Amino acid sequence: MQLRYTIPNSFTALSLLLGVASIVTTQLGDLELAAWIIVWCGLLDVMDGLSARLLKATSNFGAEFDSMADLGAFGVAPAGLVLNTGLQLGGIEYDTGQFWVLLVAVAIFVLAGAMRLARFNLISDQPSTGWFAGVPITAAGGGLVSSLVLVLINYPDIAESLPLQLYLPILMFVLALLMISRLRFPKTGLRKSKLFNAFQFVIIAGVYYCGITRSWPEFLFVTAIFLLISGIIAGRITREA
Repeated sequence: MQLRYTIPNSFTALSLLLGVASIVTTQLGDLELAAWIIVWCGLLDVMDGLSARLLKATSNFGAEFDSMADLGAFGVAPAGLVLNTGLQLGGIEYDTGQFWVLLVAVAIFVLAGAMRLARFNLISDQPSTGWFAGVPITAAGGGLVSSLVLVLINYPDIAESLPLQLYLPILMFVLALLMISRLRFPKTGLRKSKLFNAFQFVIIAGVYYCGITRSWPEFLFVTAIFLLISGIIAGRITREA
């Protein structure tokens, strides 16, 4: 394997290993660190794709490897994080009806994420259109779920006032549906508008700053919500391209 392929695949491998670390950290009870690790996986995922394009090092192996890493980092790890968030912050007791509902919800989230990645790989050799079919698992698990848990941890009063035993399963069910849907969702990339490109750069720079310094999870959460909603709206009102 040539050196240029090793660089993006190394980012992918590190993301996969961090995904495993997040799962272990969640089971040890440190939900905050586990959530930040998922954020770091998202930063590595950006570096993975960027380096592959810059080095012209895309390959079938890289695509499959990336999907395996994404399933662990943005599917299984967030699912375990939400399940334990329900137990620790939501007051859900083990082996109750609420626990089983949440367990089913996170399981469906992982299943939908796997189906979403498998569908993406089937069409990855087709010409790029600048749009995803369905919300990416990176946005759902890597962006929204991790930042939500961080906000709940940092604002315990809000977490205690919310019926998380109801909201968490609904969130995971909705994200699962969005991932396997046929909704058009914009890809990150350079556009014709310089203003839009500058906006993207500011958002990415802000996300990296928050992730590296482990600060301002509120920014990450608001950004994730904004990008999710605006992306879905953009897919609905624009023409096929």
